[in-house]
Amino acid sequence: MQIQHIELYDFRNYEELSMDFSSGVNLLYGDNAQGKTNLLDAVYLSATSRSLRGSKDRELIRFGCNEAHIITKVVSRDCPHRVDIHLRKNKVKGIAVDGVPIKRSAELLGLLHVISFSPDDLSLVKSGPAERRRFFDMELSQMDRAYCGYLARYQRVLAQRNNLLKQISGNLSLKDTVSVWDEQLVEYGSEIIRRRREFTNRLQPIVREKHLLISGGTEELSMNYAPYVTEEAYAARLARDLERDIILRATEAGPHRDDLEFAVNGRDVRMFGSQGQQRSTALSLKLSEIELVRRERKESPILLLDDVLSELDRNRQQQLLAEIHDIQTIVTCTGLEEFVLLRQSENSIYLVKEGSVEKQAAGARR
Repeated sequence: MQIQHIELYDFRNYEELSMDFSSGVNLLYGDNAQGKTNLLDAVYLSATSRSLRGSKDRELIRFGCNEAHIITKVVSRDCPHRVDIHLRKNKVKGIAVDGVPIKRSAELLGLLHVISFSPDDLSLVKSGPAERRRFFDMELSQMDRAYCGYLARYQRVLAQRNNLLKQISGNLSLKDTVSVWDEQLVEYGSEIIRRRREFTNRLQPIVREKHLLISGGTEELSMNYAPYVTEEAYAARLARDLERDIILRATEAGPHRDDLEFAVNGRDVRMFGSQGQQRSTALSLKLSEIELVRRERKESPILLLDDVLSELDRNRQQQLLAEIHDIQTIVTCTGLEEFVLLRQSENSIYLVKEGSVEKQAAGARR
């Protein structure tokens, strides 16, 4: 799969942009705050309907404008498609595939599979569990559309149950209605737990394989899914914790509290690993995502590298570059790093400046 062309109208700092992408490495370079990451954001939005940085739709519209448009032409499973996204300040975004409007954003997932990698991802291991749950959700939603549906319904029911818990202190008769939400929470939450476990089991051997390569065979990385509660114990746990939940006015148990654990040679990387080991673990995880998509979808994903290469040492740079030789990649950086120039024949280079993009001739230097 690959992106062939993108057009932006009043998106972020772009008034109007039309550009083509090569099937190899597309390098976007320029000073900070010129629009490099905004372009990645548009690509990510076209694949997932979500902002790469978690921005709200109205924040993606160029200052002073009421709406923005993104038109993306892609090839997926050898078939060309056009994705149109219409962002409006005070309305729900509109999405159309090949000219046909879709009713739910989830219907867009799977047409393009993008994997993003930024400096924030290098801290995935040492950051809080929310970031690791986000990793679960974004990757699984693209690979398993049903998961995306279960997740959306779970989050909706969780919000409704939490709202009810807040009301119960002032009206104890409402306590009897909690079971209605518990049944749905268990139904949708159990599916999320099961699919996260299966995903981890499929990814684990690939993570181990990639990390052995990165570490030169000296480190064995294991990955363990740590659900807050199992499917079998979920209903009983909700019932047991009800009084506590009422006091806290929030639901304690469920997949919204899950985590993902990593160990190198049997030692917890988050607690005892060096910064280098933590970064290697994050890199192994990203490389494993790429490989899993290749194996299960029988095609390569699109890789978005947002100023991450400068954060890696030479060995990790080489490991990452070796993995993307046959993957469409869009890279952002502030300068033309030497290790990228070594791949000059494979690169398409673009200078991004003040919301404009100019393709550079081969051998161009900043």
